[in-house]
Amino acid sequence: MINTTEFINRLQNVIDYYGESASSFAETIGVQRSSISHILSGRNKPSLDFVLKVLSAYPDVNLYWLCNGTGSFLSEKQVKSKSEESSTPIFKNEQPKVQETKTDKAIEQIVVFYSDGTFKNFKN
Repeated sequence: MINTTEFINRLQNVIDYYGESASSFAETIGVQRSSISHILSGRNKPSLDFVLKVLSAYPDVNLYWLCNGTGSFLSEKQVKSKSEESSTPIFKNEQPKVQETKTDKAIEQIVVFYSDGTFKNFKN
């Protein structure tokens, strides 16, 4: 199940990363502006159709990251090409979030965000 509060933060990161306003983002993915407003305010939960429209309009966004925060923001192919081009920040002013881990889970990847906006991705 999607944690709505965290999904809202990730959706806002996507909007900010692409330099969109809520209105232009709604137009790009093909939904009404009120749909974006209601999701960002927490009034409505995102539907599967909404998530698929986001992924269709922005295919480099990682499905698993968008829905539940696992993996990286951009698909692995996009992360490699972006890191080769430059160390442009993906997120602005986002505080790191610590998630509890259970003993039966293994760490797949760690992303370190630096105060200058750059990041480094470590995979197991």
